[in-house]
Amino acid sequence: MPMKPKRPCRYGGCPKLTDHKSGYCEDHRKMMERHYEHFARGYDHHKRYDERWRSIRNRYIIRHPLCELCQSHGKYKAAQLVHHILPLADGGTHDESNLQSLCISCHEKIHKRSRRIY
Repeated sequence: MPMKPKRPCRYGGCPKLTDHKSGYCEDHRKMMERHYEHFARGYDHHKRYDERWRSIRNRYIIRHPLCELCQSHGKYKAAQLVHHILPLADGGTHDESNLQSLCISCHEKIHKRSRRIY
């Protein structure tokens, strides 16, 4: 089967050729993906995590400086993140009973588990 012919990059003024389905060359593809994620996706991240959230998060991490999951296993590790137990997208709130302080590795473990469910 013959190879698909290369076309000019869709990004204005770019002289490079591409055969990628997006129509953008390697240099502009990542930039356009970031643009899409930020402007076109419609995710209301900025509505959920505003200045009020930053204030709540900072107060919570001061009161709970150690990772709560590590503590439950008898380990003591500094917390770097505040995590919603029930995600905001699923009806969770910023209420302190729905928050837990976590180290980065515990936070990643939780998100890997939740991705497998879906």
